[in-house]
Amino acid sequence: MTPPLPQTFDGHNDFLLRLFRAPHLRERIWREGEGHGQLDLPRMRAGGFVGGFFAIYMPSPEAFDDEAFQRMMRNPPYQVPLPAPLPLEAAQPMALAMMGHLLWLERTGDLQICRSLAEIRAAMAAGRIAAVAHMEGAEAIGPDLDALYVWHEAGLRSLGPVWSRPTAFGHGVPFAFPSSPDTGPGLTPAGRDLARLCDELKIMIDLSHINEKGFDDVARLTSGPLVATHSNAHAVTPSSRNLTDRQLRQIAERDGMVGLNFAVAFLRADGRQDADTPLEDMLRHLDHLIGILGEDRVGLGSDFDGAEIPAEIRDVSGLPKLWEACRRHGYGEELIDKLASRNWLALLGRVWGD
Repeated sequence: MTPPLPQTFDGHNDFLLRLFRAPHLRERIWREGEGHGQLDLPRMRAGGFVGGFFAIYMPSPEAFDDEAFQRMMRNPPYQVPLPAPLPLEAAQPMALAMMGHLLWLERTGDLQICRSLAEIRAAMAAGRIAAVAHMEGAEAIGPDLDALYVWHEAGLRSLGPVWSRPTAFGHGVPFAFPSSPDTGPGLTPAGRDLARLCDELKIMIDLSHINEKGFDDVARLTSGPLVATHSNAHAVTPSSRNLTDRQLRQIAERDGMVGLNFAVAFLRADGRQDADTPLEDMLRHLDHLIGILGEDRVGLGSDFDGAEIPAEIRDVSGLPKLWEACRRHGYGEELIDKLASRNWLALLGRVWGD
């Protein structure tokens, strides 16, 4: 008898960026896909995707994902130069446009922006995609932090102080292999204030992309669970974007969570960006994460629409292939259910207090 398709609540996607880059196609992209990308409503349904964190990410004006970047990532070792900081006046209009796309998705009736665990459960029960508004890089929030109150009222419930480029709040890690995540200074004074205010407002702080000293500052300044929505194990793939065992132990001690990133350069032991990556590489990371964090603190953080992922999965409709690989690897149905959604929902209950 075939097990039921697990309901997947995912730690990170960049679907809003895709809509931002082709706003005239958003109805088609959402309803049927436009022949590109990894997410759309039919494929979400096919893959068992029931919700997750929808990132508001503001791209740099200069091209970053160009041929030179791809060439470097395919030929380790590498250290990709980071884009310049993004000014507030450039970031805010982009962030507002992406939040507008998320609100448009809600108006279709097939998605609900969720501000609490109860709302997530209600959306899932009603067959709507349960979306948590997340900001990846806080460039759209000025150092005075007044805008954070506005974004919180609009529904923002998760925030990463940095993407990889530096912000007024802290420093991200470069795309580098092999490399430690210890790549620069910690949070700025404004970043420390941001961490404290997020803790007060119960906005989840995402530790993906932040460097090691910034990670430690967030751990010191906040009281809630430590969370990395889309990061992997440095001991398996020594990329600057992955978490060391020391960081993983801190996350475990704070009853936090890590979402497995599907980006192949952060999965492969050789650090290469190559879609011909076996699912066994994902399982090696899952084994390591579970070994330190336990079965209740690991989930998925796919990075759909924001990364090159294993060709065998290809897009969100390929999630059943990952679950079947987990079964062959010896994971039971209860553990698969935890990895798919139960752990994320429990974590959000711990962060938001409901």
